[in-house]
Amino acid sequence: MPQLHAHLVPIFDEIVTRNAGEPEFHQAAHEVLESLGPVVEKHSEYVDAQVIRRLCEPERQIIFRVPWVDDAGRAQVNRGFRVEFNSALGPYKGGLRFHPSVNLGIVKFLGFEQIFKNSLTGLPIGGGKGGSDFDPKGKSDAEIMRFCQSFMTELYRHIGEYTDVPAGDIGVGGREIGYMFGQYKRITNRYESGVLTGKGISWGGSLVRTESTGYGAVFFAQEILGTSGDSLEGKRVIVSGSGNVATYATQKVHQLGGTVVAISDSSGYVVDEKGIDLDLLKDVKEVRRARISEYADARQGASFVAGGSIWDVPADVAIPSATQNELDEAAAIQLVKNGVKVISEGANMPDTPEAIRVFREAGVKFAPGKAANAGGVATSALEMQQNASRDSWSFEYTEERLHRIMKSIHDRSLETADQYGAPGDYVVGANIAGFTKVADAMLAQGVI
Repeated sequence: MPQLHAHLVPIFDEIVTRNAGEPEFHQAAHEVLESLGPVVEKHSEYVDAQVIRRLCEPERQIIFRVPWVDDAGRAQVNRGFRVEFNSALGPYKGGLRFHPSVNLGIVKFLGFEQIFKNSLTGLPIGGGKGGSDFDPKGKSDAEIMRFCQSFMTELYRHIGEYTDVPAGDIGVGGREIGYMFGQYKRITNRYESGVLTGKGISWGGSLVRTESTGYGAVFFAQEILGTSGDSLEGKRVIVSGSGNVATYATQKVHQLGGTVVAISDSSGYVVDEKGIDLDLLKDVKEVRRARISEYADARQGASFVAGGSIWDVPADVAIPSATQNELDEAAAIQLVKNGVKVISEGANMPDTPEAIRVFREAGVKFAPGKAANAGGVATSALEMQQNASRDSWSFEYTEERLHRIMKSIHDRSLETADQYGAPGDYVVGANIAGFTKVADAMLAQGVI
């Protein structure tokens, strides 16, 4: 890992000691801290007030049991989490993830990233994250409903539109949000639309929310290309994953004149030189809930590669959109060898530190997730605005707001990188811009 500023070494050591067995959180914290050397040199007030040390400790960590009954009548138990990391800018905001890999360290890394991501949007939202080690795959709708109701029976006491506003993430879509919202309403006897985002359009949801993270990552890539007078027009693009982020990143790339030639899931990847057929992809993944191999079976000229690495496919732009640490050093070296120009992270921390080093040393424009995939939480905040005003916006207006926010994040990241002596470095720019806004708010609010 790159060296930290001398003032930051004991802070990182404390993070590792205090949060033993949480490597993803250590990785996320180090990635931010390594950018903050110039900040502590310039702003002694952050050092004197121990802002960085305070920021690295969550304000609240909630762990709870989630008992539920499966369709066979057997009692099951899972573990639920909500880490309310920082509320200096507004109520905690961040998704809920239902996946077997979820543990406290995963939730803390996601919550820590969320602080800076939310700060970069310019909207009044703090950072938090939550979820459970429950696996929705293979479960009936009735089982998922019972789990979600049990999960909310505990979580409801910790959330609210002025306190903590969860959304969806991996394993949590409109169905799960609906079940949780219904249980919240049932328990509290309040129709509090702003307590959850990602709701159905007919009962308080926002248009573009489903598309927003994928769209945002593509808007960011377009802005990067635009700095050199280029665009996505005619570019070959690869997108990992095949959930909402990947699906709608593919859609937006095609709308902007590029071609997504490869997409993946946990079983392997598909190469389609004619360009991924979005309708077929949605049918396979959203309707059939099948493996990506069925796309290749139904699409003439497409091929499926079991296992392997999607990053072997030559492309101008890569949008990793599956999960954390999916793109390692070897994959980064191959992408560079194949001529990749831009990496825009659609997932949270999908590139390992070694991969990021390869990209930066090779001069590849690299957009970290806290900047590039902020479109999802930005549109969640727009949903909160609509709920608060009892209003509903058109798709076109909401997408235009999203586009403006992503352009603002891009421009602010570049300007901040220039200001702190790292021109063109989106990692440094995003980390410092996100941090300083939160740090200034923490200073203003005292030691709390």
